[in-house]
Amino acid sequence: MKNFIVLINCKDQPGIIAATTNFILSCDGNITYVDQHVDHQQGVFFMRLECTLNNVELQKEDFVKSFNALVANKFQMDWKLYDSESTLKMALFVSKYDHCLYDILGRFKSGELKIEIPFIVSNHKDLEPIADSFGIPFFHVPVSDGKHDEAQLKHLELLNKYNVDFIVLARYMQIIPKDIIAAYPFKIINIHHSFLPAFIGAKPYHSAFKRGVKIIGATSHYVTTELDAGPIIEQNVVRVSHAHSIKNLIAKGRDLEKIVLSTAIKHHIDKKVLVYSNKTVVFS
Repeated sequence: MKNFIVLINCKDQPGIIAATTNFILSCDGNITYVDQHVDHQQGVFFMRLECTLNNVELQKEDFVKSFNALVANKFQMDWKLYDSESTLKMALFVSKYDHCLYDILGRFKSGELKIEIPFIVSNHKDLEPIADSFGIPFFHVPVSDGKHDEAQLKHLELLNKYNVDFIVLARYMQIIPKDIIAAYPFKIINIHHSFLPAFIGAKPYHSAFKRGVKIIGATSHYVTTELDAGPIIEQNVVRVSHAHSIKNLIAKGRDLEKIVLSTAIKHHIDKKVLVYSNKTVVFS
């Protein structure tokens, strides 16, 4: 048996689900999960489907070719087929803050995150002992004035050498160059320590304190060339009050950051996220 995940989006029209499910049945397949969403304002249909193909002789390439010819072309689908059993390689970019890194590595070590982590890269050396304790290669790549191009080349070299599938910025306090974003479209996940679109950029907890907010939040999103404005994957908030100091906000926020980032990583690994018009559809 072969297990696959199918992600589909196209113009909303009658017959999409029937055509898709009947095709899988014709391939001696069984659907184990299906969910769909329609954006009525834009008239766009989204679907995530998990299936098991009992025909062991059917190759993935043949499935894709036949589905294109019989279903996808007819409905003008943008679709992808993923092997459910494949393990993605995730690179971690960090700076000096360790709370998100510890959380991710703990979940990885316990088997909660089914990934490979080929390396951790940082513009500082502070977190190298953590990488060493988990047995993960650590690379120090300074990103100082005059070294941005050199750092980008080194990052791309590492990403290509280790065949990285996606990148997680675990409080990596640097702007990602356009060339890396272009090489990993909607495959770079960032955690921002505010409830976006509020308080973009640096020191959002300080800005929130100054504004006297009653809730603070954290947002995990895909990185685009516009700062802190990529498609949002996951968010969460916690209540605060006038009695909380900036230090209190930071402490509360760090707990949120860990949960929000790990949830976004899981959604990405499980192929539950579809990006459309700088927004996301996140299936359950």
